Amino acid sequence: QVQLVESGGGLVQAGGSLRLSCAASGLTFSYYRMGWFRQAPGKEREFVAHISWSANTAYADSVKGRSTISRDNAKNTVYLQIDSLKPEDTAVYYCAAARLANNYDYWGQGTQVTVSS
Repeated sequence: QVQLVESGGGLVQAGGSLRLSCAASGLTFSYYRMGWFRQAPGKEREFVAHISWSANTAYADSVKGRSTISRDNAKNTVYLQIDSLKPEDTAVYYCAAARLANNYDYWGQGTQVTVSS
């Protein structure tokens, strides 16, 4: 079955950086758009970034210019680097896989990112 496993979250001070990873199995990874989403306490889940099978990328305005999404198809892994972290980046970060456009079929269990001020 398909599994998406996120890692790399943790507690970091404002201004710091984190690199999140999402390892995928059970699917033909290179065929999928991979996305990162986040959900802060009391808020709805929101889009952070995605990368297509052809490595086209898109970012939410909230992280644009200080984050980079990338993928390694040989390792079936997608990454999200976020720099200049802010307390408002605190959330559970989820990766997801979409076979068609923004129709996300599979989701990971999430990794907690906490940014202290």
